[in-house]
Amino acid sequence: MKLGIVGLPNVGKSTLFNAITNAGAESANYPFCTIDPNVGVVTVPDDRLDFLRDMYAPRKYTPAVIEFVDIAGLVRGASRGEGLGNKFLSNIRMTDAVVHVVRCFDDPDVVHVEGGADPLRDIEIISLELILADMEMVERRIDKAKKAGKGGDRKFLREAEVFEGLLGHLNNGKPARSYGGSQEDMELIATSELISLKPVIYAANMDEESFSTGYEQNDYYQAVKAYADIDGSQVLPICAKTEQEIAELPDEDKLLFLDELGINESGLDRLIKCSYSLLGLISFLTAGSDEVRAWTIRKGTKAPQAAGKIHSDFERGFIRAEVVAFDDLKSAGTMAAARERGLIRSEGKEYVMKDGDVVTYRFNV
Repeated sequence: MKLGIVGLPNVGKSTLFNAITNAGAESANYPFCTIDPNVGVVTVPDDRLDFLRDMYAPRKYTPAVIEFVDIAGLVRGASRGEGLGNKFLSNIRMTDAVVHVVRCFDDPDVVHVEGGADPLRDIEIISLELILADMEMVERRIDKAKKAGKGGDRKFLREAEVFEGLLGHLNNGKPARSYGGSQEDMELIATSELISLKPVIYAANMDEESFSTGYEQNDYYQAVKAYADIDGSQVLPICAKTEQEIAELPDEDKLLFLDELGINESGLDRLIKCSYSLLGLISFLTAGSDEVRAWTIRKGTKAPQAAGKIHSDFERGFIRAEVVAFDDLKSAGTMAAARERGLIRSEGKEYVMKDGDVVTYRFNV
């Protein structure tokens, strides 16, 4: 999974990126501090995978990973070349979702490019710039389809028609993800790598006091939440500064610090859960002495297609999947005990994978 981090300058993007990736992106109190896209990869914490590692003592341990891409802050007019962020929009076109960091605190000592905190205004500025950038891509797609359809090829003429409809929608200041096209039309639009088509998590970045005393009382957060509810997006209340402090602690002190703050999970853990929920993702697990590994798939994926995530031969020569739910395996203690209790099932091609399935595939090519 790949997430792109966007936002105005000085809203806490790079501070949050530093905290969740420990990649050391530069952050400072002036615009355009980040002038190159920063990329950080983090592992997805999974207690189930840790249990399997202890059970098998494998030669290789491979958790799922998330890649974060942090680009320079976007500003009003970015789509026309203003600022620096526009140069890096292509870096987030290949992401699965967008994390839009929004400043939800007042601080006269921290510069705001628009003069002061106003999260809804900030959201609208970024959203409009992404839509304008998408419009350029859609216009090029229409021109290309029309040229290819000059000979009367209905496929390209239909493509031009679909994207012209979308262009009108974007021209009204609405993101591509809210376009009400048919399933067939949306599948065609999905081939265009439009940024405004991607699902969004609004990271409501608060100051330490607001976050620790109850973010539900933060008026800025409530405004962002109301906007996200209408937009069909998700909101993650967070304090980037606190997350950076957590990230700098030794592992043994992190839980203690979280407990002192009255927080059950770090911002990274909550962001990962939010991302999986937003994108409709689950994990299945494979385990053995060679490797213990987590695989990320979409909800509703059937066993052969999940097998294809491991290797195309597994899908092509699929015979069956031997499946045990993780909780059943944990209660049994060992795979042998789970088999004795009849907890391991033999599933065929129509089986829909469940989160936490521990799977052994049988195939023949």
